[in-house]
Amino acid sequence: MVGKTIDELTVGQFASFSKTISESDVYLFAGITGDLNPAHVDEEYAKGTYFKTRIAHGMLTASFISTIIGTLLPGPGSIYLGQEVKFLAPVRFGDTITATAEVDEIIADKKQIRLKTYCTNQDGTVVVDGQAIVSPPRRSA
Repeated sequence: MVGKTIDELTVGQFASFSKTISESDVYLFAGITGDLNPAHVDEEYAKGTYFKTRIAHGMLTASFISTIIGTLLPGPGSIYLGQEVKFLAPVRFGDTITATAEVDEIIADKKQIRLKTYCTNQDGTVVVDGQAIVSPPRRSA
């Protein structure tokens, strides 16, 4: 299975992926990455923070953009070259996050695309904003 090649992409094309953040998602991410910041894994500690409860890792939320790039747009065979992200709002356990990637520019001479990327919660609040540079898959001869 191969995703969309640069010739099959147009500015404005987009894809989205949604997931509800569970406690186990946060603990698994903490275990995989080694990021055991108590703001993510210790409710008693988190009660004393600005957010008053545990929050998901920003990079967990941003990783949903990778899901889109690798499976939907452009899809399988894509090479993720770069990502800029801004974390704009906290993601709490139980939030449903929708990540979206939209083709913003086709850079034909480099065989790359620039994607506008963002994640929103169930209330429509943008929690992550940014852009990605991707090399779409190429058809084999």
